[in-house]
Amino acid sequence: MNLNDTLQYLAHQPLLALAVAAIFVATLGGMLRGPLPFIGGLLRGLGNLGLVAALLLTIVQVARFTSGHDLALPQFGMPEQKVTGGETRIPMSRDGHFWLRARINGTPARFLVDTGATITALSSDLADTANIRPEPLRQTVVLKTANGAIEARIGTADELKFGNIVARDLDVVVAPGLGQTNVIGMNLLSRLASWRVEDNTLVLVPHHPVTTHEEKT
Repeated sequence: MNLNDTLQYLAHQPLLALAVAAIFVATLGGMLRGPLPFIGGLLRGLGNLGLVAALLLTIVQVARFTSGHDLALPQFGMPEQKVTGGETRIPMSRDGHFWLRARINGTPARFLVDTGATITALSSDLADTANIRPEPLRQTVVLKTANGAIEARIGTADELKFGNIVARDLDVVVAPGLGQTNVIGMNLLSRLASWRVEDNTLVLVPHHPVTTHEEKT
């Protein structure tokens, strides 16, 4: 791997780049402590601080996500979702999966509800339309899909709304390899008071139901 390849790789691994830069600064500071004690000590302190920051950010990300995320990618097809009392009810589609229509940052889109997915995932097109940008200091993740493993970047959706459910500041992954598929994962479902499947209907119960207009297919 040449220098250019290395730099390109580090550009996609910001935490690793931060750690490498911190090690370089700390080493340089150690070399300068003899002839320039103040500058050498300052650089070494900054390098050590950078290493601690990289470690803490890595721990936070590992705590929030598992090392692999499984996503199902079936064909589209979805019946109408309904709000009944404090519940949002989503009938099973002909393909045997649950699909819903939602608004993410105000942009309408359809989503597959996948209880096997750790985190909510967006197509690149939807992320661009909804103005969701991957956060530069967050590590990339690898998604395991029916079409193989794909690399994805992590971002945050200000708001995702459907039925009587609203999720704010929701972690999402932006995955070009998903095509036009969008997935709601367990990081949203785990925020609910409860969810269950009964009579081929997915029933979602939020802690605090909100009044929203019903999304149509």
